[in-house]
Amino acid sequence: MLRPIALALLVLSAPAIAETRVPTSQAEIQMGFVPVVKAVTPAVVNIYARRVIEGRASPFADDPFFGQLFQGFGAQPPRVENSLGSGVILDAGGIVVSNYHVVGQATDIRVVLTDRREFDATVLLADEESDLAILQLAGATDLPALELRDSDSVEVGELALAVGNPFGVGQTVTSGIVSGLARSGTVTGNTRGYFIQTDAPINPGNSGGALVDINGRLIGINTSILSRSGGSNGIGFAIPATLVSQFMAQARAGEAEFQRPWAGVSGQPLTFDMAEGLGLDRSGGVILSGVHPASPFGAAGLTPGDVILAVDGRDVSGPAEMIYRMTIAGIGVDLTVTAVQGGETRDVIVPMRRAPETPPRATLTTGAGAAVPGVTLSTINPAVMAEFDLPFSIADGALVVDPGDIGARAGLRAGDILLGVDDAAIASSTEANAALERARGRLALDVQRGQRRLTMRFRL
Repeated sequence: MLRPIALALLVLSAPAIAETRVPTSQAEIQMGFVPVVKAVTPAVVNIYARRVIEGRASPFADDPFFGQLFQGFGAQPPRVENSLGSGVILDAGGIVVSNYHVVGQATDIRVVLTDRREFDATVLLADEESDLAILQLAGATDLPALELRDSDSVEVGELALAVGNPFGVGQTVTSGIVSGLARSGTVTGNTRGYFIQTDAPINPGNSGGALVDINGRLIGINTSILSRSGGSNGIGFAIPATLVSQFMAQARAGEAEFQRPWAGVSGQPLTFDMAEGLGLDRSGGVILSGVHPASPFGAAGLTPGDVILAVDGRDVSGPAEMIYRMTIAGIGVDLTVTAVQGGETRDVIVPMRRAPETPPRATLTTGAGAAVPGVTLSTINPAVMAEFDLPFSIADGALVVDPGDIGARAGLRAGDILLGVDDAAIASSTEANAALERARGRLALDVQRGQRRLTMRFRL
């Protein structure tokens, strides 16, 4: 009996009322969330996306002899992959936000509104790591749109509604509360970051849908659940609306890729034992383990062993939350970072900027005369480190962007770092290419793969 009473005390009597109050009549109690739902649902859309997956050619296709004998053997034809999800209209001109895993790499996107109008859509900006995508509806005008709420004002215990299209049954509204904030490291796949947790039931098809407060303002984009069965267990995650706002701003500015400020540091959450060893009275924050020479944090005077407590006046509990604070601030601003250095707490100003392309990445593909032809290499620099999540311990070398057919057969993988060729150290893609061109008879490659150091030897 407690749940209906609690809900009854917090409902709205009309969409125009922006504050909560006690219902004054039986009619208001019976209305429940109806005014909010009526205001929100027209701005939540269904998304149908399709992409064509290229088929695999026969392994004998290029062989002059076996290609005739085994024509088509092992080949797979192209196939069409469909996905169903939800989206939220953010602007009357037809700007919609959804999840990357719903529309990313789609070749055909169709958006259907609650009034059954349909629009073709194109992707303006998409980012797999954040699992967000901004769409533009073709020919759309005067559409209903949701107001974005500052996610930092959201509190645990607030009522929340999740709107989407679970399992393709049609638009559905579920209710719950905000169960937690600053969740990170809980979502699988390529998505990393900072999430709002809710117990409002979220199921497949809800992805990209709206998580709204009782005033109908968007507080997050539903993105994933924790479940062993595939159904909702009351642990769902939403991407904060403040990050969505930064995406929309960059899409409107015409950015082709989502731009994140570069920290140029590595670190880990400060545990109680670490805090005690450093003489601090509390845990929490990020203790720096590495600082790149070009890092803006390093330019501000921070060094390994320092502890970052807050960014822009907001406490941070770990690296994911620190990066989130930097991301929502955007490129080109200066943030105040509170840090403990040498036992003293002080504020430093850190500029938010892109990772520098110094030295130039000089991406190239080895030619037919190289010992391993067809390998695409890039010189390691801060931008390459950030893009491919490389450790700071490797300052020089050539990154294998694509091993090519021959390189893959030889054992090279995308993400390998070429450190040496025939016992000669490699500092750039051009040096690696020249060394591979010179190789004769035998070849030795020194490769860093993750945490392992490998030496690959071949007879040419």
